Amino acid sequence: MSKFSYRAMDAAGHRVSGQTEATNLADLELRLKHMGFDFINGDPVKSARLPGRSVSRRELINFCFHLEQLTRAGVPIIEGLADLRDSATHQGFRETIASLIESIVGGKTLSQALAMHRRIFDGVFTSLVNAGEETGRLPEVLKGLAESLKWQDELAAQSKKLVTYPALLGALTLAVTSFVMIYLVPKLAAFIKSIGQPLPLPTQALLATSGLFAHYGYALLFGPLLAAMGLKLALRTSRTARHRYDRFKLAIPVLGNVLRKIMLSRFAGVFAMMYASGIPIIDAIRASENVVGNLAIKDGLVRAGRMIEEGQSLTAAFQNVGLFPPLVIRMLRVGEGSGGLDTALLNVSYFYTRDVREAIERLQTLIEPVLTLVVGLILGWVMLATLGPIYDVVTGIGI
Repeated sequence: MSKFSYRAMDAAGHRVSGQTEATNLADLELRLKHMGFDFINGDPVKSARLPGRSVSRRELINFCFHLEQLTRAGVPIIEGLADLRDSATHQGFRETIASLIESIVGGKTLSQALAMHRRIFDGVFTSLVNAGEETGRLPEVLKGLAESLKWQDELAAQSKKLVTYPALLGALTLAVTSFVMIYLVPKLAAFIKSIGQPLPLPTQALLATSGLFAHYGYALLFGPLLAAMGLKLALRTSRTARHRYDRFKLAIPVLGNVLRKIMLSRFAGVFAMMYASGIPIIDAIRASENVVGNLAIKDGLVRAGRMIEEGQSLTAAFQNVGLFPPLVIRMLRVGEGSGGLDTALLNVSYFYTRDVREAIERLQTLIEPVLTLVVGLILGWVMLATLGPIYDVVTGIGI
């Protein structure tokens, strides 16, 4: 089949356009009719593209929430998807939903249709929907997915807030420092040297730093950028470099502990949701490995999965890889012993969710005074280095 672009009219008389696959124009007209559209015209597209490549998390949240409400009310999947397609504001996502309708009409299940759009619906998403279809708990699964996506969106917003303030203050500090070193200090240097007295150590250090900025300013500016580009290339091409970098991030004081909690919180939430949906432990671990976003932690989860396959319990495997703290291990052990592992996993997810929020708040309160102190020290050093020799001269004249 080929990709066609089309123009059509919906039931309300509004013109819509998009792209979909079809054998020929006649097949395209038939497919659009199944989707509830009246065909106007269409043309083949030479280079096909995957629709909905940049769908936001909020679009997915709305998709899960509205589909959960419709399926819970007994509305057939195709009709529910048609309502979502008509109300979607994102053109690419509207095309994706139209493709889902087309696939389901062609005989595929919802999870099979979702699996054809891996850029939007990842393996965890499709596995959970498949489990919901098999167990008859699709509304509950969709509700859980919506809650999980909301939490991820909230976590992303908190992380962005955590990074934004230090980045802005750091950029401001760099701009002020560059202005002082490149423009202000050289103008004062001639006057300071003309005093004729031995320069104190802070002034010598300031003049040397100013000369470094003046002669090697471009290297100081573009050097870190080139290093960052090289690091990004190395991480993209070398798994060993990525693994070492991920381990280094976890070893950073304070920040590394917060990152570890964020990643394990992400895993615990997804793993608990998958296990509660009836997915076997091994399959749930394998599907959840990629959500952590860190090779060092992922390798630990892979080792835990192998231990469970060899006959160890979930608690023993997690304890041996050393990823989780003793409190989490204790909760899992109690859950396995009492037959309430699903409840224990949900408690682990809650534990990490609360701990991550508190850790981010503590880190925010720690970063702000530290950066303020750094700015104050830089400005204090500049004032001491420039005013010190002048004060010595004035004092000598008074004597």
